[in-house]
Amino acid sequence: MAAVVLRRFVLLSRFPISLRYFRIRNFSSFAGQGRQPNEWTTRRRLLFGVGLTGVAAGAVAVRQSAFDGQMTTPSLSPSPLSSEVKRIERPYFKPIRMIKSETDSTGLILTLYQYQNCPFCCKVRAYLDHHGFSYSVIEVNSIRRSQIKWSQYKKVPILVIENNENRDDFTQMNDSSLIISVLDTFLEDRSVSLDQLLTYYPSLESVDSRGKKVVEYPNKYFIMYGDSKSIPSYREEERKWRKWTDDTLVHTLSPNIYRTPSESLQAFRHFSEAGDWKQTFNSVERNIIIYIGAAAMFFIGKTLKKRYSLNDDVRLSMYEACNEWTAAIAKKKTQFMGGSSPNLADLAVYGVLNSIEGCAAFQDLKEHTRIADWYLATKRSIQLNAGRPV
Repeated sequence: MAAVVLRRFVLLSRFPISLRYFRIRNFSSFAGQGRQPNEWTTRRRLLFGVGLTGVAAGAVAVRQSAFDGQMTTPSLSPSPLSSEVKRIERPYFKPIRMIKSETDSTGLILTLYQYQNCPFCCKVRAYLDHHGFSYSVIEVNSIRRSQIKWSQYKKVPILVIENNENRDDFTQMNDSSLIISVLDTFLEDRSVSLDQLLTYYPSLESVDSRGKKVVEYPNKYFIMYGDSKSIPSYREEERKWRKWTDDTLVHTLSPNIYRTPSESLQAFRHFSEAGDWKQTFNSVERNIIIYIGAAAMFFIGKTLKKRYSLNDDVRLSMYEACNEWTAAIAKKKTQFMGGSSPNLADLAVYGVLNSIEGCAAFQDLKEHTRIADWYLATKRSIQLNAGRPV
């Protein structure tokens, strides 16, 4: 059956393929023919890639599920809805990089499970770097997700804090905004343990219209000061823009970076390079993610455009959001929303935009809005405080 499907796709596309590597020859350009592909050519190739890599993806999934069936079932991981800490088996995976900061005096042993270009993961990294944390980064294989099989929570980012240098005795934090708020609260008062701080952020469960369980942390944008301290006035404005980042800005990104088939493919190729996918994926998996991911996200981008009521020209929605942000800073007559240095709102906006920095949409954003000066200033501030890879 698979052979029949492949044969039909070959006849429809009329493009040569190499089954040995499950990849499409000359998929990205007609360099050997001296001409560039038009938009319809790129679209046809992406559709062909869906069929071909779909077969390969099925084979990878079956192979992986069979392998998983031979593994010993680990003990239950701590509930993502609870601050309870349990000792469980958390397999070792080599970090793709380790950041060491000479100014980090927290004593925290941090490991970030992430996708390199996930906007929420970028937001957490921006915070960790700006505050000079040392931490390790583990890139999650988005096909097998073996790096987070130990966790009941299956999304990223996940931040793990090891206790007493014991891998199986740790605290797990989920949700980028919650992670940032808990760590910032800890920096305000290090006498309170992270386990105790997590109890200040209770979760609420609900079921959406599709029957999917939804977990919310109602006060995840709040920094806790305790009874003896008053809450600084700037925190209210900071919370407002952090929430705006999650509720408005981030939803303009996917429809823009996946706006056309060619932009979608370019974005995934950039993600592969930025995330150094060669370390995490074999050649088959990498091409599956690039080609089937680009095709799928092109169509999903159209769905997201409707869901979030974006303009017909989705670029305008992204420009409007960023202009709203820069106008608010201009009104304050400061370099950052936080004044002379970035605050949590600045880091949140920078983090999500940093996720698309290498994409065509980001170049357009710099040319058509006033975001560039603020963005580069925030980037310099983060780099100045960040640790160095070791």
